[in-house]
Amino acid sequence: MYRERLVNTRVTSDSAHRLQRLLLDYHDFRQHKNAHPLLDNTFRIADWQAQRLKTTHKDLYEHPGYHTGLEFLLTDLYAPAGMTRRDDNIDRVFPKMVKWLPDNLLDTFAGLVELNMLTQRLDLELAEQLERNQIPAEAFSTEHYCEAFRTSGQRVERERQIALVAEVGQQLDRYVRNRTLGWLLTMTRTPAEMADLSDLHDFLHRGYTAFRKMDDVNTLIDRLVVRESRVMANVVAGHPDPFRLPGDL
Repeated sequence: MYRERLVNTRVTSDSAHRLQRLLLDYHDFRQHKNAHPLLDNTFRIADWQAQRLKTTHKDLYEHPGYHTGLEFLLTDLYAPAGMTRRDDNIDRVFPKMVKWLPDNLLDTFAGLVELNMLTQRLDLELAEQLERNQIPAEAFSTEHYCEAFRTSGQRVERERQIALVAEVGQQLDRYVRNRTLGWLLTMTRTPAEMADLSDLHDFLHRGYTAFRKMDDVNTLIDRLVVRESRVMANVVAGHPDPFRLPGDL
């Protein structure tokens, strides 16, 4: 819908170029995914993986200092369904973003876009692999998932996904420690509503609130990276119980 606006916006910095390129790629991917015959299967896979993550990281998910942040990660950042308006609005305000936001914040937005797009691409590829294996997405098991994971041959992309979680999480934590951001989000709520950007504003406010409530974000990110790296190694190696991790992780 707003592709021409993305293309025609003049950008000068490397950070703005990166965000523009990623938003264009994501815009095109969303059109491809929405027309894909396995679209509904990607939602089932996303739900399954979200539940798996909650189980693998149950101690962190139930921890009062981390629960809100992890819930935001799983429902807002890893949420391929129901975010069309939010994503369209990011495209719509891109010209203002590159005009007013500093490069380091544009880089953070770019990381968020890349992480969201990569996660959805990997889910779509899993759906296609399950289809080739003649496994119904609504009834696949851990064994089916792991087999599709291995045969998809996307380990490099999976490693990039984990790295992006760490990169974006640490960048977001730095921003929310600045109380000025909270004040700006409060002051801009009414203008956002008047500009029909309330969904995008709510997304940013939820993220700010979630990360402000978290204890030690670096410790959380480190644990997530170590655990998910071990899970991936287990799946690739054909471990019989790949999601069960040692108690010291």
